Amino acid sequence: MRTIDLTGTKVQDPDDHFASLSWIEMANEPVVALGRIYPAGFRVPAHNHSKAQLWCARSGVVLVSTTRGRWMIPPGHALLIPAGLEHATEMISEVRMHSIYVASSIVDALDPRVLEVTTLAASLIEELVTSDERPQSERRQLLIMELLLDEIGRLSERPLGLPFPGDERLARLCRHFLKVPAANAGIDDWARELGMSRRSFTRFFRAETGVSFVTWRQQACLFASLPRLAAGEPVTNVALDAGYENIAAFTTMFRRMLGSSPSTYLKSRAA
Repeated sequence: MRTIDLTGTKVQDPDDHFASLSWIEMANEPVVALGRIYPAGFRVPAHNHSKAQLWCARSGVVLVSTTRGRWMIPPGHALLIPAGLEHATEMISEVRMHSIYVASSIVDALDPRVLEVTTLAASLIEELVTSDERPQSERRQLLIMELLLDEIGRLSERPLGLPFPGDERLARLCRHFLKVPAANAGIDDWARELGMSRRSFTRFFRAETGVSFVTWRQQACLFASLPRLAAGEPVTNVALDAGYENIAAFTTMFRRMLGSSPSTYLKSRAA
C-alpha cells in the first residue's frame, strides 16, 4: 500500500496532477491512495491510467467528462472510473479529493458509475490517504485495504451520470438546459428547435442519449441543482430557478432519485 497525502496543498498546475499520476503508474502495489485539494475552475485535460480509480469528493463538486457521458461527483460520493478510460475533470467549486487507485485485476469496472460513499468507506479511505501522518503497521494497513475493497463492492449506485448526445445541435440544447434548467421543458419545444416532428425527435433523442427526454430532463435538473445546493443555497431558490412550481414538487423528484429530501441528503453527505 502506498499513499500520496497532499490534502493540505492546493494543486495549481495540471503538471502537478500528471506528476502524481506518473508516480501512481510506476507503483507496483495493487492499491494506491492519493489526497489532493483543487481550486474552483481547475481543469485536468483528458487522460487515462492503467488502474481503476475511485474518485471521492470529500467536499466540493467535480464534473468528470468522457466520451460516454458526464458524471457529477457531489460531496459524499465517488466515481468509479474503469482502467484505461480517457476522462477529463473540471472542479465546479474548490474540491478536497481522496482517490483510491486499484489494479484492474481486483476491480474490473466496465463503465463509470457514481457510488454513494458509506460512513465506513469514507473512514477507511481517510485512513489510507493519511496513513503517512499516522504510521500504521503493515498488518493494519492490509486489513483496512481488504475491508475497503469489500465495502466498495457494496456501495449503492446513484443516478448522477448524465448522458450527452453526439449530435452537436442536440448537444447545444442540452448544454443550454444545464445552464438554465427548466423542469417543465417540453418535447415539442425541443423538436421545433431541431425542425423535427415530436415522434422523430423522441426517437432521435433516445438514440443519441440512451434514455427518454423526460428521464434526461429529470437527471439534468438534479445535475444542475446539486452544485448550488452543495454551496449552501436555499432549496426554495434552487427549486424555483429549476422551473418547479413549488418546493414540494422539487423535493418529490429529489427523493425519488436520491432517496431523501435535499436538506436531509446533503446533511448526511457532509464531510
